[in-house]
Amino acid sequence: MPSGVALIGTGFIGPVHVEALRRLGKPLVGVLASSVTKSRDAAKSLQCSKAYQSLDELLADGDVDSVHVASPNRFHFEQCQRSLAAGKHVICEKPLAMTAAESNALVLQAATSDRVAAVCYNIRFYPLCLEIRQRIRAGEIGEVRHVTGSYTQDWLLYDSDFNWRVLAGEGGALRAVADIGTHWLDLMQFTTGQNVIEVCADLKTILPTRYRPAGSVETFRSKLSSSRASIPIAIDTEDYGSVLLGLANGARGTFTVSQVMPGRKNRVCLEIAGSKGTFAWDSERPNELWLGRRERANETLIRDPALLHPSVRPYANYPGGHNEGFPDSFKQLFRAVYDVIDDGKPAEFPTFADGHREILLCEAILQSHQARAWMPVGGH
Repeated sequence: MPSGVALIGTGFIGPVHVEALRRLGKPLVGVLASSVTKSRDAAKSLQCSKAYQSLDELLADGDVDSVHVASPNRFHFEQCQRSLAAGKHVICEKPLAMTAAESNALVLQAATSDRVAAVCYNIRFYPLCLEIRQRIRAGEIGEVRHVTGSYTQDWLLYDSDFNWRVLAGEGGALRAVADIGTHWLDLMQFTTGQNVIEVCADLKTILPTRYRPAGSVETFRSKLSSSRASIPIAIDTEDYGSVLLGLANGARGTFTVSQVMPGRKNRVCLEIAGSKGTFAWDSERPNELWLGRRERANETLIRDPALLHPSVRPYANYPGGHNEGFPDSFKQLFRAVYDVIDDGKPAEFPTFADGHREILLCEAILQSHQARAWMPVGGH
């Protein structure tokens, strides 16, 4: 049985996949970019042997067992659909598709396949996030009562910052919520074990006009560019949003998302308040977990495999004091996925069903903002 991996999409996140795969000993067979020239350039820079000219060529490659989809959002549905139909395992960047109808079709297709179908909600796989989940399951903070948090960045702070994600036709009707807010929503639901069943959203496009450079701009590259922006573009996606949440157990919550917050490069904050205690985690200090108490001193747990739940230890590979971060979260996500693909080991990872749920959430958030009202999440 072949065990090779092919990558679709060679922008910011594609090489992150490749690095994580190589750390796990998974061979990269070939890459497919948006053009033949880019495929060849990427194959050279990523040191793999094949530069595919088309998706047909990639899917016909008998050396490829798994396909990683890291292309722009609008291509995910077709590439996942065709990869599964070709008998490949699929690991897709979020969002899984552009609409809930598309993502539901992929869930149904995956359910009738014997292939693994995963979505890259990597933040789950910071070791202390896995630890939060285990401790909540064990009842350490009692009943979950409310949650709060944010995901904030500054890479689109200026009107001269431009990327395909700012255009609804390229990335979807939601941008900040769909691009980064879904990571927070997935993390919160994963750790608490509680799904969001209703939302009340307020979104804002702070910069309604942006200036597109004459050439293309890769993710996070615009602030390094010295070229002068020249083409004014009307923006139809949000820079900022705040959302009130209703959880399945009756708990409430709120989260804020922004891609125009000066100084915040890529910060995820999550606080979960229970009847007996609070957990707080900050991705800018990912190796620290704050445990809040009322009747005794608060604590900070520093990530150390020896102090973690036995089920979490395999996803923390360095001793205490040796920090693990963003690249490691992808490695650990792929470890769980390939434990199932290669060995059939039981492992929990975000599935196409999780990806579908996040799109249902996004659609409810957009509907809530447009109606200026609470909105139930599809399926409830």
